[in-house]
Amino acid sequence: MSPTGLAIIYIIIWWIVFFAILPIDVERKKIVKVDGEDPGSPENPKMLKKFLYCTGITTIIFIAIYLLMKFEYLNLRNIII
Repeated sequence: MSPTGLAIIYIIIWWIVFFAILPIDVERKKIVKVDGEDPGSPENPKMLKKFLYCTGITTIIFIAIYLLMKFEYLNLRNIII
């Protein structure tokens, strides 16, 4: 597979994992200080922590998928319909 295809697969997996991790560890007990501010928005969303966890989890999943494709355990071209 080309490097572009591998990059696209990695990015798709990263976004799926990111949206799965995003609501974890969010505290929504916030006192509204500014008019128009949403009281349900998190005080500290911890985005750097979530970014690092997401990248690590995605890398592990991507390596597993890459190895399955490399050793032809995951090959969609050989599926007989």
